[in-house]
Amino acid sequence: MSIEALRAQHCVPRKGKDAGVEAGAIAGYLKDLPGWTKATDGGSIAKTFKFDDYFHTMAFVNAVASIAHREDHHPDLEVHYDKCVVKYSTHDVGGLSLNDFISAAKVEDIVTGNK
Repeated sequence: MSIEALRAQHCVPRKGKDAGVEAGAIAGYLKDLPGWTKATDGGSIAKTFKFDDYFHTMAFVNAVASIAHREDHHPDLEVHYDKCVVKYSTHDVGGLSLNDFISAAKVEDIVTGNK
């Protein structure tokens, strides 16, 4: 599925193992999300975004928070002076769901300017 197709969707509640993304499909989603990687345990995806200073880092964090609120799907954030690590997983499925990839595509829009 392309990043355009992911960004056009919205997160919906997903629960249980059957709502998770199969291991074979993860690589397909990641190929369209530049810089996003799968954790070694397969239970999350993450990307580090780098910025010139704290102000720009925090502006990014606030934009991610807006997406999380709108989609009702919240990442773990690791915030530093000049970078932010964004990590998605879906606790209700015990790993990755389509919501993680939809949200990652929307986060990409922040830095690429796509809408």
